[in-house]
Amino acid sequence: MRVIAGSARRLRLVTPEGNDTRPTQDRIKETLFNMIQNQVPGAVFIDLFAGSGGIGIEALSRGASKAYFIENAQVAYKCILENLKTTHFEDVSTVLKQDVVLGLRNIKEKEADIIFIDPPYHGELYERTLSQLSEMPYVTENTMIIVESTKDFDMSFAEDYGFEIRRVKEYKTNKHVFLYRKVN
Repeated sequence: MRVIAGSARRLRLVTPEGNDTRPTQDRIKETLFNMIQNQVPGAVFIDLFAGSGGIGIEALSRGASKAYFIENAQVAYKCILENLKTTHFEDVSTVLKQDVVLGLRNIKEKEADIIFIDPPYHGELYERTLSQLSEMPYVTENTMIIVESTKDFDMSFAEDYGFEIRRVKEYKTNKHVFLYRKVN
């Protein structure tokens, strides 16, 4: 896996061995960042279930001003630290080795611009995460939330937590769903 564009372009990133994490493929990462390229410069970016940190690092490489990485697995956490050192982004990053719900409560920002959610595909983690995000003051009507899931995963429950689906980008086996807080 590598950084695709920006100041850390072409740098190789380490990823945890085994099947516990599922790094976003370079091709899909490139498509995603082409779609959000105008929102990234200067952004506060939050990478949840961060794995190797590849998505947040890509955002920093493309001009995000700060990134938070939340990852609970020790091996993945160590990969994030190593990748931040390789890319020289330690000073603009905060890595929280904790459960996502607890980690989200420890972020003290006025506003988060982009939040990327890519949990293990099976489980209730999507709902737990959106439930917590719905209570966070830094998630405003301007915050873009991007959820990666399997292609057939039904995200309609997001409305129960006050979010609306504004866009869906499908790939062969998965998709990105773009959510925003509903404006009352």
